[in-house]
Amino acid sequence: MDEQEVSICRICRLHETRTRTVFGEGDPEARIMFIGEGPGENEDLLGRPFVGKAGQLLDKMIAAMGLSREKVFICNIVKCRPPNNREPSPDETASCTPYLLRQIEIVRPEVIVTLGRPASQYLLQTKNSMSKLRGNWHSWRGIRVMPTYHPAYVLRQYTPETREAVWSDLKHVLVALNLPVPRAKSD
Repeated sequence: MDEQEVSICRICRLHETRTRTVFGEGDPEARIMFIGEGPGENEDLLGRPFVGKAGQLLDKMIAAMGLSREKVFICNIVKCRPPNNREPSPDETASCTPYLLRQIEIVRPEVIVTLGRPASQYLLQTKNSMSKLRGNWHSWRGIRVMPTYHPAYVLRQYTPETREAVWSDLKHVLVALNLPVPRAKSD
């Protein structure tokens, strides 16, 4: 599977309004995979995940972990932008699931960080709220999963408590991977 295969997908109706598909990017042997819900407007225009304001914050979060965007893998549940940035419908999500599963199989991350409620609920097949999911380890097919708030949510709720919650989640990931925990926290 490669970006070209995804770029010609016409399985669901999202292809009708997309500018570009957003395959994902990063290290194909990454230990950490970040999974969001779906591309936004900037991602649709550029064909890259997390490149808008939320993506800039994600980059800062990854840097605060002592890592770089090139050392992790970043993707979304759906590969095309839902109109008006709405949540993907169940049929749209189901259509993209085979692509996501293959990405996870190829990368084989040790830890998946789900970004936000839709991605967390979908991957973990739960209806639990983010307040119940985040900060706790979960498992998906033998891979450890740490749900955390989506960077767009953090930008909307830019409080010390929200930022500290995300930093706490990311520190759990570093500890689980036996990576050093930098003193600086994400903002």
